[in-house]
Amino acid sequence: MTNTDEIAELLVYLGRAARGTDAGSDLTAAQWTAMRFFARANRLSRTPSAFASFNATTRGTASQIIKSLMQRGYLVRHQAVDDRRSVRLDLTSSGQAIMRYDPLHNLTDAIGRLEGKLRTALRQALPALAGELAKIRDTVAFGTCGDCRHFSGCGAVSYCACVEAELAPADLGCLCVNFAASEGRKLAMPSLKSKGIS
Repeated sequence: MTNTDEIAELLVYLGRAARGTDAGSDLTAAQWTAMRFFARANRLSRTPSAFASFNATTRGTASQIIKSLMQRGYLVRHQAVDDRRSVRLDLTSSGQAIMRYDPLHNLTDAIGRLEGKLRTALRQALPALAGELAKIRDTVAFGTCGDCRHFSGCGAVSYCACVEAELAPADLGCLCVNFAASEGRKLAMPSLKSKGIS
């Protein structure tokens, strides 16, 4: 077994171990994955098709998972104002409440117990690994603003070149369907005056 084989096996094991407590939960592993996605995704990414891409599943399967969560009262669908064919999904107050019982908290706690340098190395390695896997499989890679080549920051102002808009502080840690892994990126942030922002 090579080092890369061992790392891959450990990652798969961690995924299974973290989901092991799902068996005693009211939700299936797939439903928990959906709940986490819609809790963490930004406004533009909270769509059925983005969830299907994130979960590496068909749109039909994603729709069934979403439908089951809506029937339980954990998700609510909103029609997009500018495009009637597009929908956005948000957690309801009941959905937000059940996230306190997310089985993934055990893995979060375990990561929190790691020594700081190990945690930092893991934080840097995993987005890069996710990006490489997406390239190999020719699929969408999801990530957050700090690791994205579309992102620029200048003081208190953050900007996304993909959607050509300023970002609210709450957007910065959210998963994004427009994510593009940074490769030594340093995008120039456009002048805010040129965007009509004073």
